[in-house]
Amino acid sequence: MGPGSVNHTTLNPEHGTRNAALAVFVLGLCVLCAAACNPFAPALEEGDPFGSLLGDPTTIDGFFTNFQAAYELRDMSLYEPLLDSSFIFTYHDFDVQVDRQWGFAQEIESTRRLFQNASLIRLQWNQVISQNLFDEGLSARIVRSFSLNLSLEIGDGFRGDGNVNFVLTRTAEGNPWKLYRWRDESEF
Repeated sequence: MGPGSVNHTTLNPEHGTRNAALAVFVLGLCVLCAAACNPFAPALEEGDPFGSLLGDPTTIDGFFTNFQAAYELRDMSLYEPLLDSSFIFTYHDFDVQVDRQWGFAQEIESTRRLFQNASLIRLQWNQVISQNLFDEGLSARIVRSFSLNLSLEIGDGFRGDGNVNFVLTRTAEGNPWKLYRWRDESEF
């Protein structure tokens, strides 16, 4: 053997130490990779993780899906974007036999209090009684029945049924629908 050749059959302590260090490094890398893979965690999927929970806000059905999700999750960050800035809520006060109404700011505050004081809200949309598009598809009036179950933190419960009369609006076709007018037609 010449001066530049390596004899692989003889043990060289320097090569053994390097090989051992390399083996420990590879083994450590495998352990880290295995620790990073959790076989019990669900795989990440592409797309919107809330895709089945939230609807397409550019459709009327999607608007109703998002309204229901906002109520049931008691989430103001989902509810507030559903309202037009000129929003008006109207209801009939049966005690004095007069219609009453409030605007955007009062709706946000009353809904926030409802969400904070409720431990459970279940809203079910039932049949669409009527649905009309107007203003070249930029406005819609929908009358729809609903069922509402509400449990308050203080232990009280409430169940009611009725109709909503919604006027939805949008600035252009393909934009999200916003709730412009809400007339409560229930008899609570």
